[in-house]
Amino acid sequence: METTRTQSTTKQLKPVLGFWDLMGASVGQIIGAGIMTLLGAAIAMTGRSVPLAFLIAAVISVLSFLPLIYISGTVRLRGGQYTMVAMLAGTRFAGAYVIIYIFRSLSLSMYALSFASYFISMFGIGTEQSVAFIILTLFFILNVLGIDKFAKVQNIIVILLIIALGAFAVCGIPQIQPDYFSEESWMTGGVMGLLQAGGLLTFAISGASTAINLSAEAKNPTRDIPMVMIVSTLLVAVIYGVIAVVAAGVLPVHEVAGQNLSMVAEAIMAKPVYVFFIVCGAGFALISTLNSQFAWAPKPVMQACDDGWLPAGMAKLSRWKTPVIILAILYFIGVICIFTGMSISVLGNISLIANGVTSLMINAYVWKIPKICPELWADSRFKTSPAILKLVAVLGSAAALLSIYLNATTLSTGLILFNIIVIAGSFLFAIIREKHAHMEISYEKA
Repeated sequence: METTRTQSTTKQLKPVLGFWDLMGASVGQIIGAGIMTLLGAAIAMTGRSVPLAFLIAAVISVLSFLPLIYISGTVRLRGGQYTMVAMLAGTRFAGAYVIIYIFRSLSLSMYALSFASYFISMFGIGTEQSVAFIILTLFFILNVLGIDKFAKVQNIIVILLIIALGAFAVCGIPQIQPDYFSEESWMTGGVMGLLQAGGLLTFAISGASTAINLSAEAKNPTRDIPMVMIVSTLLVAVIYGVIAVVAAGVLPVHEVAGQNLSMVAEAIMAKPVYVFFIVCGAGFALISTLNSQFAWAPKPVMQACDDGWLPAGMAKLSRWKTPVIILAILYFIGVICIFTGMSISVLGNISLIANGVTSLMINAYVWKIPKICPELWADSRFKTSPAILKLVAVLGSAAALLSIYLNATTLSTGLILFNIIVIAGSFLFAIIREKHAHMEISYEKA
């Protein structure tokens, strides 16, 4: 039902983001801590066959968000992925999604801490906590000042980021060793190692679906968001593939296994180019993801406030039409994580399985779209037969389950148990809070 309250709602968000703004947000979200910090771990799992691991990650990612393309190409989703869960899986799943989603937002501090690590290694000033706090604060303020301000800064960051990664590839390709495909350095962990590396790298390549959470602020979401998801994922997969060949192929595998890209960059680049790469490649990759997450993370929470899962006052908008209270909460959570000394690896893995479960919530029910919004589905450019839609649901669900399994095999027992507790606790919250929920329809014609 429609709300009659006078509080701020997702209906008040301004549709100001065009195709390239969404593309900048998506590419900036994908190229982040994953490529900078996880590539070395993937090389340790599979050696120089890591480009194949990126291919596996790209296939898993595209299949995982294939159902999302059909949904986001049909309706405007004011609450982003939360709205998808609410419209397809129902009230209780929507309530559980809110809690899992909030745990996912802990990764804001991971990007700030990762940037601080690179900054200190380059310039030797400050402490990790102080630098992370400053960068988190700067992007919190930027996002409070308006989604249009975010987009302008993000587009500049992404352009410089792609130039920096291109420089890494250009400098490194001529220096790749001729024995790249030698047996001792190829698929060093066997088939399972290759698959585990692929599962790990889905974290580095699967960020495009977060563009859906900007649907309320997109000028033409049903046209732009599906295209952005596909193009940005394939574009970044190609860039990552080239980067991976250089990262694994210049130095001996045992030297780069488990290391970040700075080691190889220093070996292949002249000092000025190396400095540019560290600042605009490694550094900007991390802050582009931080900036992007500040932009899209509040929107599902806003809709959850509209629907009664969380206090209505949390959704309050500033004069710049930004959810200032939710942004402040995300900011203070990030600050707490920074100053309590949580490790980057724990922050990255703290809800890895739980995130896969949220994808499964949507993918398993995508076949219901024609029944839920028949008129909008009839006009959708993605309209297809019920059989094809069910196949999409099966493929998307299978990809989500595979990602959950592969990621679970890389986590410690403690982190697996923590993910299970988060999932169980989320559904318990939904059961307890369900009687207070007053779900409204938060999807509409674009």
